[in-house]
Amino acid sequence: MPIIRIDLISAVPDIFVSALETSILKRAQEKSLVEIFTHNLHDYAKGKYKHIDDTPFGGGAGMILQCEPIFDCIEQLKSERDYDEIIYTSPDGPVFNQEMANELSLKQNIIILAGHYKGIDQRVRDTLITREISIGDVVLSGGELPALLMTDAIVRLIPGVLGDAESALTDAFMNDGLLDCPHYTKPANFRDMEVPDVLRSGNHALINNWRLNQSKEKTKKLRPDLYQRYLDQQ
Repeated sequence: MPIIRIDLISAVPDIFVSALETSILKRAQEKSLVEIFTHNLHDYAKGKYKHIDDTPFGGGAGMILQCEPIFDCIEQLKSERDYDEIIYTSPDGPVFNQEMANELSLKQNIIILAGHYKGIDQRVRDTLITREISIGDVVLSGGELPALLMTDAIVRLIPGVLGDAESALTDAFMNDGLLDCPHYTKPANFRDMEVPDVLRSGNHALINNWRLNQSKEKTKKLRPDLYQRYLDQQ
């Protein structure tokens, strides 16, 4: 039985295809560690032309995703299983981070609704959505890319997905919220640029200490906000 199921709902689900059929997301599904399903809102639309959007009440630019197809899709899914979270990708929500990814990777069933056009009818947000999440202060054409970003971040944390069991645990933000340290591979000398001696010493205690110090310095320089949070937690 898969560890987690993720249902992605979109007005343009074809955007998901390439990412879900490539690399880690593909392998995770092949190993039956995760089930990922995409749902086309047009399949739940009424009428000859399967419209899922309409003009906003009160006027204004843009189109709004209608209530009915979203309600029908989500209620159909909820009739088949219980969901831990129904997430809406929205610039209004808190910014997605590693802590959220860690939390969501422990859930069993998740729905991610990708916003599109000008947004969705507020009644969906008031009634069905359990959580809104943003990927930052930027405007995109739709919520499909944020939905994929969240899916990738969640899935790679599932035990057995990555080849190296420790890989996910040593990524950026996993070491007390610090950025990742510098990494090197062969050759040891490239165009007179040497790999630091400590990494070739074989002394794992020294190597771990070097990596931690490098992470601290990097975080302090590039993300002082994260570094201050790290200091506050010590």
